[in-house]
Amino acid sequence: MRNLTLLLIIGSIVITSCKSYQPKQIIDHDDPNALVKSDSVAISSDETDYEIIIFEPGFNQWLQSTARPRGYYSQQFLEDRNAILVQNWNLRHSQPSQYNPDLYLQPIDYDIRTDYGYEVNYLLYNYFVYFQLTYNQRLSTFIPKI
Repeated sequence: MRNLTLLLIIGSIVITSCKSYQPKQIIDHDDPNALVKSDSVAISSDETDYEIIIFEPGFNQWLQSTARPRGYYSQQFLEDRNAILVQNWNLRHSQPSQYNPDLYLQPIDYDIRTDYGYEVNYLLYNYFVYFQLTYNQRLSTFIPKI
């Protein structure tokens, strides 16, 4: 089994080897704790052995309401951008005196030679867009846009 794990405590993302499907979460707007419970997104695919889990307050809502829909970007575009963004994330993680260590708590183990599938790349890319917009960070020369 292949494992890829990345933990971001402020926004935790975990990609692990898995072959199960997580159904879409339903938010009960009458339940004040519903948004807290739904602040994680889990996607896995029968096409790949990888799953990505993102724990970040507000990310799930942002993903559903603001992010570009699935299929908007090609997988190649997502992979190319993720390679750059992960590299810069890890660089910042390795320099806690220069960058806020509370934002870059864990390095991301992302191998550009591995096909993680569309869903994992889509969620990772959108997390980076969300992260940059929410925390006013620039991980590349590309302006994060929606």
